[in-house]
Amino acid sequence: MQDQQPSGPGPLFWIFYLVFIGLLLAGMWKTFAKAGEPGWAAIVPIYNIYVWTKIVGRPAWWLVLLLIPCVNFIAYIILGIDMAKSFGKGVGFGVGLGLVFTMPIFYALLGFSDAQYQGPSAASGGMSAA
Repeated sequence: MQDQQPSGPGPLFWIFYLVFIGLLLAGMWKTFAKAGEPGWAAIVPIYNIYVWTKIVGRPAWWLVLLLIPCVNFIAYIILGIDMAKSFGKGVGFGVGLGLVFTMPIFYALLGFSDAQYQGPSAASGGMSAA
């Protein structure tokens, strides 16, 4: 009799996945609420990205950039930096918000910290060197 190996992700994967998604949604919910947007917008696919662009002051068509392979990597980082600057944080924090694997941690840090929304950073020049 042959031993069969289970196929597909195991229970440990699903635990990490649920923690990842839960942390991301909780952090985005709190961050959106701090920016004066409805927190529930964080759980609605596509609409949450639209709200994200609105919070940072980018035009809504940036949502399309996030659907283009390779371009989306850069667009996420730019939006992350814009979000960080909108809350008075630095570029390093923004890169953390823009990278998919660190996004939940940085959104939770932003959402549950005492950082205050200072208005859309991209509307005032966006990607400045300072």
